[in-house]
Amino acid sequence: MMVKEVQAKSILNASKVYAYAINPYTGCQHGCSYCYARFTKRFSGHREPWGEFVDVKINAPDLLRLEISKKRRGRVWVSGVCDPYQPLEEKYGLTRRCLKILRQHNWPVIIQTRSPLVLRDMDIIKEAREFEVGLTITTADDETRKLFEPNAPPISDRIRTLDEFHRAGVRTYAMIAPILPGAEELPEMLAGKIDYVLIDRLNYHYADWVYRKYGLEDKRSDEFFQRMGRELASRFGKLNIPCHLTF
Repeated sequence: MMVKEVQAKSILNASKVYAYAINPYTGCQHGCSYCYARFTKRFSGHREPWGEFVDVKINAPDLLRLEISKKRRGRVWVSGVCDPYQPLEEKYGLTRRCLKILRQHNWPVIIQTRSPLVLRDMDIIKEAREFEVGLTITTADDETRKLFEPNAPPISDRIRTLDEFHRAGVRTYAMIAPILPGAEELPEMLAGKIDYVLIDRLNYHYADWVYRKYGLEDKRSDEFFQRMGRELASRFGKLNIPCHLTF
């Protein structure tokens, strides 16, 4: 793993999903096979494979303090093209420091991660008025998770994390994106632990080799995603959990 400390030029950047996005890191140690964020290699100059480099934006909190006073208040996505709670966050604490600043200025925040490390920051998140915590959970089957996300935390840890935040009164959501084999078991596992769910299909071909290697080609067809999307939406609906399909 190549880890490099860098000075970012900006940190509170416009986003097509929410008003802003904060990415304290470039690159991600989780290195999920299908990740769309690998496009950042084009701008970072890295030649290492995705998942084998991380640039640490050590000045991210200082930049945020300057930028937040100059921009109109809006919802902030933490994070869009990295996991803000990848293992290096335990050492650097950049996400935690940025969340403190956002809370102090009373800005709304959407946290998205795969890691139970987010529980470390329960104190900040509970005190904020408009913070939400989401865990990306692509399948209920941890063996499938190991095929596509071998370096990411186990599914059970992610569900436990959602449960702890939900019981603490924090608004929570699950991001089933992309839908992987075994996702059909998630509605019942997530019941009582989330306020809503977002679902998306696989939109890139980075993980094609995984599907071919393990004979799962039929699980990445248009028909599969349409059928699974309908089934998941129906089952979440029966559990009175709002479900948003994004495809």
